[in-house]
Amino acid sequence: MIKVLLTGGTIDKHYNESNGELDFVHSHIPEIFNTGRNRCDVEVQQLMLKDSLEMDDSDRQVILDACVSAEEERLLITHGTDTMVKTASVLGQQAIGKTIVLVGAMVPYVFRDTDAVFNMGYALACVQTLPQGVYIAMNGMIFNWDEAVKNKELGVFEKV
Repeated sequence: MIKVLLTGGTIDKHYNESNGELDFVHSHIPEIFNTGRNRCDVEVQQLMLKDSLEMDDSDRQVILDACVSAEEERLLITHGTDTMVKTASVLGQQAIGKTIVLVGAMVPYVFRDTDAVFNMGYALACVQTLPQGVYIAMNGMIFNWDEAVKNKELGVFEKV
């Protein structure tokens, strides 16, 4: 069983037609699993739906607490890319003794050229095969929690 913890981020944003903004209504993750024809045994738990730029230390504590208290040994966390590295650092420094993979998208699921479905599939594979530790899985790349940086200019994650 893989526990999927939802925190929000671009992957889960909706396009608001009335004001042209991206916001949160509900999570797209169940739909992404269906679109990708996921066959993994997953349990989804929504912790929050937030833009990661709006996350603070108390939000990261909620994520940490959920990881520690989860019975599952394999955890997948959806997260906004802007502060994903910061949250991964909080989790990685705790040495929780589980396999934890953070994943997100540069383009919302609701947009045609999204990377969301690919990233979720890749992250599901990673969380099943990697040893204990905290990782970031984005666009076909896997990074240890303390070796990743987001290159905002290029819109990609890179190794430090």
